[in-house]
Amino acid sequence: MEGEQEKALLGADGVKLCYRISRNPAARGTLVFIHGLASNMTRWSEFFAATTLYDSFNLIRLDLRGHGCSVVRGRINYRIWCDDLARLLDAEKIDRAIIIGHSLGAQVGIHFAHRYPERVSGLVFIDPVYRQALRGLLGRVRTWAPVVGVVATLALWLNRLGLYRRHLPYRDLYQLDLKTRDFLATHKDEDIARLYMSPLADLRFIPWTIFLQELALVVKELPVPESLHVPVRVLLSAGATTSDRDVMRAILKRYPDCEVREIDADHWLLTERPDEGREGIEVFCRALAETT
Repeated sequence: MEGEQEKALLGADGVKLCYRISRNPAARGTLVFIHGLASNMTRWSEFFAATTLYDSFNLIRLDLRGHGCSVVRGRINYRIWCDDLARLLDAEKIDRAIIIGHSLGAQVGIHFAHRYPERVSGLVFIDPVYRQALRGLLGRVRTWAPVVGVVATLALWLNRLGLYRRHLPYRDLYQLDLKTRDFLATHKDEDIARLYMSPLADLRFIPWTIFLQELALVVKELPVPESLHVPVRVLLSAGATTSDRDVMRAILKRYPDCEVREIDADHWLLTERPDEGREGIEVFCRALAETT
């Protein structure tokens, strides 16, 4: 994609953080794209293939620790992910960035903005996940979160004893999205949530220790919206089955500087409405660059 470089950053703990970067010598800023739960950086491949943001920004997308090529079977949490991202920006000599995150990636962006406020110039959330609004499968995970946490700890100990899969295939979400749209076009009554919220499907591509920890993390309480003092744009799926829309709208109103755009989709907005999602991100980022 537009001269992207594949790179890896080796941390002091030996973990390899994989990412791709496209640099523009005349860049007016940097955009960092963060994927969601049980996902990887190919969540953004379709966006990167079509966007015009290369003409104004450096673009970075990464595999969060525990995902894709950034394989690890140890402890993960928001602090670790945020510190990884800060190290990546340091390695690329980037002071500040606009963080764009889908679902769990939006939560990472929120935590990063609280942990490193001086390094964030703006945030784009695509279907962020808030504990109070959860329903459906994630609502049940919220109820059973303490049990999930205990099982995740047990899984970590089993990994330390050497009980884990030695090979995990890399999941191409761009190709999956294309196939899903073709399938849904001929199966009008099919539910995308059933296709994209299958733990058994996800576990083919991600260590089960990471998956269990993520389930416990995604339902945790987030920092209060009132404490986030950067411009925020939210792209919200109007028909999402994962969260209560009224509760979501009430939470988002609490951000000091927040603009919300609702799009007819069900949480997988980048799959269901890729052009509208791309346009929403591009308009916000260009407008923010004009004012900073």
